[in-house]
Amino acid sequence: MRSSYTFLASPLSTVIFLLLIPEDGCVRIIGGREVAPHSRPYMALLELDKEICAGALIAEKWVLTAAHCDWKKTAQVILGAHSITQKEPEKQIISIKKAFSHPYYDPGTHENDLKLLQLNKKAKINKYVNILELPGNGNDVTPGTVCQVAGWGDTYNGSPESDILREVNVTVIDRKICNNAKYYNFDPVIGLNMICAGSRHGGKDTCDGDSGSPLLCEGVFRGITSFGAPGKCGDPKKPGVYILLSKKYIHWINKTIKKKI
Repeated sequence: MRSSYTFLASPLSTVIFLLLIPEDGCVRIIGGREVAPHSRPYMALLELDKEICAGALIAEKWVLTAAHCDWKKTAQVILGAHSITQKEPEKQIISIKKAFSHPYYDPGTHENDLKLLQLNKKAKINKYVNILELPGNGNDVTPGTVCQVAGWGDTYNGSPESDILREVNVTVIDRKICNNAKYYNFDPVIGLNMICAGSRHGGKDTCDGDSGSPLLCEGVFRGITSFGAPGKCGDPKKPGVYILLSKKYIHWINKTIKKKI
């Protein structure tokens, strides 16, 4: 569930056309593709009551996700998953001990949309379950950079979540463009701690159910899937927005984990 995911409108026929464009010969998740099974061992599937989110395993007992993913006591983390429904031997199902949302998370502006999940036991690190290292610095990502993001979210607006893990390439867009009147028009503001990324032609995006998914740019963990404009996944004028793993966020993550070890 990507928070308030909307993608502003080009005409309906254009949107439908974009969502049906095949890549590599078949229809994919908002312009994406199925990943090779278990090839993204850092991915965490979060089952949150009737909704799903995703996250990244960043330490043996810690998953980083989005603050707006509503954690409940019945929630569980599934590591090593490719399919949501299949009984895969690679899966590790672990309950959550405690959740730590960023103390200054603002659901109105989407600022600080980060959450740490402390697991009840350590994940078993192997070929199918592994840690995604945090970036060594909190540098910004240059517009034009091609990034990858994976998840089990909707494959088109209003569809059921994907049963299998899919991935899409998105291109980083300058914040000045994302904030202009043709895009988000400062509602909300795409701030310095956010990354705006999509496709200028549309049809490539994360969607509902992908919240918390890690964004990798040039092989480095750079962001967490946060929000978009409701019901318009894939619209070129309302690209997805990700929380940049800036220096201040890396410090908060490391400080929180250190306190609880």
